[in-house]
Amino acid sequence: MTMFRSLLMAMLLVTLVTSISKVSSDSSSEAEFVKKTISSHKIVIFSKSYCPYCKRAKSVFRELDQVPYVVELDEREDGWSIQTALGEIVGRRTVPQVFINGKHIGGSDDTVDAHESGELAKLLGVSGNSRAEL
Repeated sequence: MTMFRSLLMAMLLVTLVTSISKVSSDSSSEAEFVKKTISSHKIVIFSKSYCPYCKRAKSVFRELDQVPYVVELDEREDGWSIQTALGEIVGRRTVPQVFINGKHIGGSDDTVDAHESGELAKLLGVSGNSRAEL
């Protein structure tokens, strides 16, 4: 009986280690996707298509005649994992999360504030629109 228990414990340990390795590997591949996406595009928004805050952040860029690269997390099978990796990278799991030239700007309020102050146009190297209300 003792040998059976030892064998069972060993099998459980192997299963646990394999599961943990898979989760870590999945997380790191999602983190790599986030980092690669941020470094490959001037403007990146991690978003959800139905989110009013995401729509608000995206409207700021329309106003500045800029086209962001948008990752709609709710339209991807791996969206939840990407959102988790994004949370580990920036410290927030909420959407939207906006990046310009690889720099994390923040969420919707941060993006709107940067637009209204003129900082967003400056970061983008464009002239700001005088219409600040969204």
